[in-house]
Amino acid sequence: MKKINIILLFIVTGLLLFQTSVAQCKMKNTAFNGGENISFNLYYRYGLINAKGGVGSLITTNTNYNGQDAYKISLMLNTTGMVGNIYTVQDTLLSYVNKQLQPLLFTKDAFEGNDYSKERQLYTYKGNSISVRAMRKFNGILKFDEVVKTGKCTYDYLSLIAYARNLNFSGLHPGENLYVQFLSGRSFVNMYIRYKGTSKVKADDGKTYEAIQLTMIILDDAFEDKEEAINVALTNDSNKVPIIIDTKLKIGSIRAVMKSSKGLRH
Repeated sequence: MKKINIILLFIVTGLLLFQTSVAQCKMKNTAFNGGENISFNLYYRYGLINAKGGVGSLITTNTNYNGQDAYKISLMLNTTGMVGNIYTVQDTLLSYVNKQLQPLLFTKDAFEGNDYSKERQLYTYKGNSISVRAMRKFNGILKFDEVVKTGKCTYDYLSLIAYARNLNFSGLHPGENLYVQFLSGRSFVNMYIRYKGTSKVKADDGKTYEAIQLTMIILDDAFEDKEEAINVALTNDSNKVPIIIDTKLKIGSIRAVMKSSKGLRH
């Protein structure tokens, strides 16, 4: 969690909100459709090193999950060349959410540094309770396989993306925060997203966008940097596409910059 996983928390913001009823977790999707494909260049910074060193993609498709219509959201991150030699990242993450954007299943297969991990989170909804069967293997050793429960709306790393892209940012003031509960492994973790206003941002597709600027604050001992672990820029439009994701790592930082997008809803 201290490594590239933090990048997956980047894109949640809005008004201060505490949700306790599972019924409140349902949200109308107006930001994206199946068929969307966003690609990134990855840049690595550590000391005097500042080099382009990898690619990433965020892809959404329509699918069927246990008989219900759903979205499959996939995130792939791969470092290459000199950067890959310094810090290897080969991550594939999948999140299935229903059409009301409630998480159903999250999976993660990751090579990070010299380690390999597998995670699974299976969500079950009953009344005002959410049960999640959480499993993790680390370098082939089972670390845990258990069921955890909560009464709050809870998101995995990728379902946060779908949730955030459907929030209304109009009327926010710099410095406003949003509390969000997400599931990291088998632990419910608290975080805040701080809205920092808007600015002009240039992406690797050669275009300049008006962007929403966010900073992530993680209130959990699992993370070394509790404030400004992640800085994010989202397009200030109906699509709310991530343009830049700047993430602090244990060794240096990785900056993901959008290089292309297709299949956008708007």
